[in-house]
Amino acid sequence: MSLLDSYRKNVVRRREEIARFQNERAREQTKIASLSGKINSASQALSKASSVGTAKSKMREIERHQKDQTRAEKKAADIDNKLARKHKELSDEQKKVSKEEDREHKKRSEETKKQAREHASKIRQIGNTLVRHEGMHETTMCAIEELQSLPERIVVLFLASNPADQQQLRLDQEARSIAEMIRKAKHRDSVIFETRWAVQPMDVLQAINEVNPTIVHFSGHGSSSDQIVFQGIDGNAKLVSKEAIVQTMMASSSCIRLVFFNTCYSRNQAEAVACHVEAAIGMNTSIGDEAAMIFSSQFYSAIGFGHSVQQAFNQAKALMMMEGLDEEDTPELFCQEGRDAAELIIVRPDDSENEP
Repeated sequence: MSLLDSYRKNVVRRREEIARFQNERAREQTKIASLSGKINSASQALSKASSVGTAKSKMREIERHQKDQTRAEKKAADIDNKLARKHKELSDEQKKVSKEEDREHKKRSEETKKQAREHASKIRQIGNTLVRHEGMHETTMCAIEELQSLPERIVVLFLASNPADQQQLRLDQEARSIAEMIRKAKHRDSVIFETRWAVQPMDVLQAINEVNPTIVHFSGHGSSSDQIVFQGIDGNAKLVSKEAIVQTMMASSSCIRLVFFNTCYSRNQAEAVACHVEAAIGMNTSIGDEAAMIFSSQFYSAIGFGHSVQQAFNQAKALMMMEGLDEEDTPELFCQEGRDAAELIIVRPDDSENEP
């Protein structure tokens, strides 16, 4: 397990602990409210008591309820302290995730630059050979063609948001499944998979500017009001409108060719975004965790094999059916006017691999 995966697991664990403490606190608050009601009832009965015995009984009852209430309030306060510590631990773990993601991104960036330098060096060597040895012209041209026929590299930007006050989704498993399917694809070296976690609205353009993605993938919650659920500064849900998402895509990198909304009720966002990018995928209703994971991982697998967006979309739906999930009609694919999804290929196949 990588260090980044370990940090992400810690984040999930902290969120589960916070959820558990929040449930415990809610139970104690309910108990406190119930005891307050019992104290009030007993106090009223005391004021109406017609005998000393009844009055003493009600006083003992009030005292017992007050002691129980004090214990419940103390327990609630202890839980609040634990919650505060867990929120700080969660924040620390999220910072570790962000720092490790930045480190890995810088490492990949350096590797890309190194490969670019090596590529440029090879081109210069080929040029020098042409000048010195005209007789080697044919061999040199073959080397140039081989370099130029390499598949284009694309970047898939996976933006995940799983606010603490929402039902927790298995977004880490979805990302892991997509990455695994890409690694198994024929043109795996042509696909770079970048992830961003606990995404806030301010993070979207920052991430797009950093990695210059070909595909932007939103994973998390959506609302029936055409909104995507991001994470606020407090870790809870922050809704972003369809219009804001469309404007963000319009203002983003011109290299974006596909936007994938793997969120519930995202059909309208996809249709609107498709006016500005070549293609978009959205969901016309809610979609389950397993269906979302299976659909997205198979889609990127097909893309990694050099298939068209339409064929990848069809394969992803077919796998949902084979897995017995009755959600194959939930995803919808939209194309920009004048574009044909059957002819839209994101990863250009390496022609040299098809030679006899």
